[in-house]
Amino acid sequence: MENGRNGRIKTKSFSISKRAVWEAWQRVKANQGAAGVDDESIAEYERKLKDNLYKLWNRMSSGSYFPPPVRRVNIPKAGGGKRPLGIPTVGDRVAQMVVKLYLEPIVEPVFHPDSYGYRPGKSALEAVGKARKRCWQYDWVLDIDIRGFFDNIDHSLMMHALCKHTTSKWILLYIERWLKAPVLREDGTLEPREAGTPQGGVASPLLANIFLHHAFDMWTAKEHPALVFERYADDIVVHCRTEDEARFILRKIVERLKACKLEVHPEKTKIVYCKDSNRPGGHTNKTFDFLGFTFKPRGAKSREGKIFTSFSPGISGKAAKSIRKEMRRWRIHRKSDKSLEDISWIVQPKLRGWINYYGKFYKSALIPVFKCLNRRLVRWAQRKYKRLRSQRRATHWLRRIARKEPVLFAHWQLMIVP
Repeated sequence: MENGRNGRIKTKSFSISKRAVWEAWQRVKANQGAAGVDDESIAEYERKLKDNLYKLWNRMSSGSYFPPPVRRVNIPKAGGGKRPLGIPTVGDRVAQMVVKLYLEPIVEPVFHPDSYGYRPGKSALEAVGKARKRCWQYDWVLDIDIRGFFDNIDHSLMMHALCKHTTSKWILLYIERWLKAPVLREDGTLEPREAGTPQGGVASPLLANIFLHHAFDMWTAKEHPALVFERYADDIVVHCRTEDEARFILRKIVERLKACKLEVHPEKTKIVYCKDSNRPGGHTNKTFDFLGFTFKPRGAKSREGKIFTSFSPGISGKAAKSIRKEMRRWRIHRKSDKSLEDISWIVQPKLRGWINYYGKFYKSALIPVFKCLNRRLVRWAQRKYKRLRSQRRATHWLRRIARKEPVLFAHWQLMIVP
C-alpha cells in the first residue's frame, strides 16, 4: 500500500518487497554487463537509482510493468559460427532478478542432485568430477546435444512447468511477458518471439533448469530410475553399461525430447566407449567434450609406478585454442615499456583462473597451452634488453627467473620455460 495524492491509501495488485528490488539491483550491479536497447549502462542507471528502483517497484507491484525488447548480439562460438545472445536493459535485468529471488528458493530444493548448471552450491567442476568417476564405473556414455535449446523452448510447455511450482500470479505474469518480449536484431528490426528464452537474460538459466527438470530429469527418474547422468543446463552426459543399452536409451531420449518440442542434434549427439586398460576392444567414438574438458583414453601412472590407460578428462582442444587466442591478444612481446613484474600483475589473475579450472583434472595437458605464453615472454625479453637479443640467451635468462621466482607467473609452477 502507498499514499495517493489525495491522501487515500492505494493497494498494490501484487505484494513485492522493496528490499527484494534493492537486493536485485545489488546483484545486477555486481554482475555488470552491457547496455540494452536503451543504451543505458549500469553507471547511468545508478545516477538516478532511487527514482529508477521506485518506478520499477511501482510498476511491478501494480502489474503495469512490460519488458522492453531484448537486444540481440551474435558472439563467436569456440568451435566456429556464432551464438545469439540476448541483452536486456539494466532495469529489465533488475526486474528479472526480483523474480529469480522469489522463484529460486521454491524450485531449488526439488531440483535433481545431478543437475549442476547455474545452481547455488553447484559447479561445473563438480559435474566434470562426477562424470569422470562414473566413466570409470560404466563402459558407455551418451553425449547428448539439444539443437538450439534456448531458442526452441516451447512457451506453453514452459508455463505449464512453472505452474507446477508456483501459483504466484505476478511471477507467472512477468515470466510470460519476458518469454514473449520481441528481439531487436543487429540490423534494427524487431523480431517477435514465438518460442525460446534468450541466452543472456537473468531469468533464462533458471527457466531452462525448470524446463529440463520436467522434460528430462524427472522423466529419467520415473521411466529409467537406474540411469545416471550429469546435466549442466542443456549439456547432458548419460552413463550406460552396454552399447545396446546406450542405443535403447538414446532412442527413448530422442522420443521424449521430441514430445517436449525439442530436437536432439543428430551430428553432435553420439555414443562413446570409455576405453581404458581394463576394457578390451574398441569403438568408433572414444572421446567426448563436456564443460571445456575432453574425456578420452590417457596415459596414467599408478601409485606403484605402473603405467596404464585411464579414461579421464583434460582441457579440450576448443578451450586450449580459446586460451591461446586470448594470450596472443595480450601482445606481451610488444610491452617493452613494462617490467616483468608489471606483466605478471596484468596477466596473473587470468592464469590463476585457467589453472584453477582446467588444471583440476590432468593438469599436464595445460603445459602445451602455456608454451605459447612462454614464447611471448622470450620475445618480450629480446625486445627489452639488448644483451638478450639472441633467442637462446633470452630463453636461458627467463628459465633462471622462473626457477628463482616460480610464483611470478602461475603457469611456471607447471612447466619449465623452454
